[in-house]
Amino acid sequence: MPVSESTYKKVALEDPSGAWELHDGELRRKPPMTAEHNHAMWRLTAQLARQLDLARFDVRSNAGSVRRSSQSYYIPDVYVVEHEMVRAQFGTRRLEVFATPLPLVVEIWSPSTGDYDVESKLPEYQARGDLEIWRIHPLEQTLTAWVRQSDGSYSETLYTGGVVSATALLDVAIELDTLFH
Repeated sequence: MPVSESTYKKVALEDPSGAWELHDGELRRKPPMTAEHNHAMWRLTAQLARQLDLARFDVRSNAGSVRRSSQSYYIPDVYVVEHEMVRAQFGTRRLEVFATPLPLVVEIWSPSTGDYDVESKLPEYQARGDLEIWRIHPLEQTLTAWVRQSDGSYSETLYTGGVVSATALLDVAIELDTLFH
């Protein structure tokens, strides 16, 4: 049975360790992840934090939510958000939520969420208008990037090694060898 946006927010705030998402009005608990998933998530977060101007951007890792509609809230594995958007929520005592497009949103493949991420979350991030969306597959050691074009469509590129430069974040380059080893 679909739940309301207010019910979702109440559940998410009252049970923060539950990592609750809302997909098409259905509550969904984000499951625990594999060591490979968590390793890639931590290394990506570290690389981003070292390269970003932290006066301008924050990096979130499995924290906060992105909102597509009143029926769709997701917790990306990693994302970058402008620091002012974070500061605007200080002192509100509400669920941390970002409804406007973000410069980078990342999902990392795990056996428990791999299909769900591609079939459900990726189209929602694109519908939100996020500027760049990455899917990292730690077992295949690949990174697939979808970059928003001026006409609203997305170009897709598969990386199997080397350095990946973030299109939406100047001067950010992720070394895939470091990410996976």
